[in-house]
Amino acid sequence: MKVIFIFIFIFIGVCLFPQKSSGATNRADKIIVIKSKRVLLLLNEGEILRLYRIALGKNPEGRKIMAGDGRTPEGRYTIRKVSNSRFHLGLLISYPNGSDLQNARRLGVPPGGGIMIHGLPDGLAEVGEFHRYEDWTDGCIAVTNTEIEEIWQMIEDGTPIMIRP
Repeated sequence: MKVIFIFIFIFIGVCLFPQKSSGATNRADKIIVIKSKRVLLLLNEGEILRLYRIALGKNPEGRKIMAGDGRTPEGRYTIRKVSNSRFHLGLLISYPNGSDLQNARRLGVPPGGGIMIHGLPDGLAEVGEFHRYEDWTDGCIAVTNTEIEEIWQMIEDGTPIMIRP
C-alpha cells in the first residue's frame, strides 16, 4: 500500500512539474511507459526528466502475445535508434525478449516484432497532439514529431525501457 501512495505522489508531481530537472544532465538512462496512464517517462538516476502523453496499439489491454494482435508489449527491453522508419524517427524496442519468445512458442504463434516508439506517419505531422485521442498504432508507442526528436536526442542505443500495464 505504501508503494502505491509513493507512486501516486510521484505521478502527481510529474503532472504538475513535468519539465523539472536538476540541469545536471539532459540524458535519460531509463524509459518507463505506463500503458494504463498513457504516459512515457524519461529518467536519469531515478529523477524524472520529461513526461510525454502517448498513444498505444489499437488493442492496448494486456501484453502482446502475437503478431497482428494490436497490443503494445509489457516487460523489460532496450532501445535502438532507427532513422529509416515510415514514421518521423523511430526507436526500436527489443521486443520480443526471451520471455515473449517462450510464450509465443508455447502458444504456437509468431511473436511479431518491429515495435517502436515513433512520431507520426510521414505527411501527417499537422495532426500533432490530436493523435492521442485514440490508440491507433499496430502495437507501437506514438508521440508527436517534436517529442520524438527530443526523446531521440536524450537517449542512446541500449537505453533500457520498462513497459508496464
